[in-house]
Amino acid sequence: MGMTFAQKVLARAAGLDSVVPGQIVPVKPDHLLTHDNTAAIVGKIGGDLEKHGVVRKDLSVIVLDHVAPAANEKTATAHAQVREFVAKYGIENFYDVGVGVCHQVVVEKGHALPGKILVGSDSHTCSYGAVNAFSTGVDRTEAAALMLVGETWFKVPPTIKVTLTGELKPPVSAKDLILTIIGDISAGGATYQAVEFHGSVAPLTIDDRFTIANMGIEMGAKIAVFPFDEVTEAYLTSIGVDRSAYEPVWADPDAEYVRELTYDMGAIEPVVALPHKVDNVKPIGEVEGLEINQALLGTCTNGRISDLRAAAAILDGKTVAPSVRLLVLPASRDVLEEALSDGTIQKLVAAGGVLLPTGCGPCLGAHQGVLAPGERCLSTANRNFKGRMGCKDAEIYLGSPETVAASALTGKVTDPRKVA
Repeated sequence: MGMTFAQKVLARAAGLDSVVPGQIVPVKPDHLLTHDNTAAIVGKIGGDLEKHGVVRKDLSVIVLDHVAPAANEKTATAHAQVREFVAKYGIENFYDVGVGVCHQVVVEKGHALPGKILVGSDSHTCSYGAVNAFSTGVDRTEAAALMLVGETWFKVPPTIKVTLTGELKPPVSAKDLILTIIGDISAGGATYQAVEFHGSVAPLTIDDRFTIANMGIEMGAKIAVFPFDEVTEAYLTSIGVDRSAYEPVWADPDAEYVRELTYDMGAIEPVVALPHKVDNVKPIGEVEGLEINQALLGTCTNGRISDLRAAAAILDGKTVAPSVRLLVLPASRDVLEEALSDGTIQKLVAAGGVLLPTGCGPCLGAHQGVLAPGERCLSTANRNFKGRMGCKDAEIYLGSPETVAASALTGKVTDPRKVA
């Protein structure tokens, strides 16, 4: 019997010929992501760091993004502590405030590569499966130990196979696809399982794959991963990564799966996730007409250039409803610069959009865009839990950039096919 992607990667990392689901294997990750929480993580091991130092200066990738720039003295102090740690221990991969959201930065800067293993003290570390990496979240204590010893262990996950056919029909997008899948599998339906995407993946851009992999954790998945193909290689080449720098991995044709699902992308329609669960997914027709107060375009889920362009195409020459605040949150400085150079930002701002610093702030209610009691936000983010955007008495709905843009225009949830 052949092996899945997860089995192959973990077997290779452990120096074994093969592994089976449920087997415990030792692993030395290629990179460890931490963000603003680096200060708290380092605080757990201050004495050990003084005595032993970090195991590898190139292991950590540290990005300040969650409250960026600092919104209060407490956060500013934590950021200062992170900068001091970076300088003292010679951390090679540090990205200060303004570079972007951590997950976008890790991929953009070439740290996530096919066949590599990355862990991070953030649940959406699963995003890097977009480029054929094994990537998953760990807790702060495990992150602290990794800084010291550089090694952890994994239980080999069983795998769900998702086969895609056809192509998406714009303005239907990858966000509609992954929300549909999550609605079917449920928020816990893939808990500690890998999810592989097979079939007609060539029509999906790296941006599309990033959106889909990013939300793997919303169905409980340990990892969510795409195969390496010409799309992946072209993207990595575009950011300066040489083909010799990585060795892709993919499942054997006779690999064994715990579940197999098939989706015709041509049949996917716009959907919205209703409060307060990501798997509470409904066709947009069942939600259409619901008034909103805020629209959030961006985040690590849908803050890439193609997302901003899709929204700008709908909003170009128009004005958002006076009852709606449209927040625009590019996923990184690189995305922002590209969106500025091609006029995308000008279109969004001219339509009434409010440009925010690249970072995570409003997504988790930490900084800017906090909701008031009774307000509704339609967001391109990945979570709509109660209190997620800073107010437990507000409601968060999730949709695609196209749906968010169309709804910002009308002031109520709107099918983008009616305005595109």
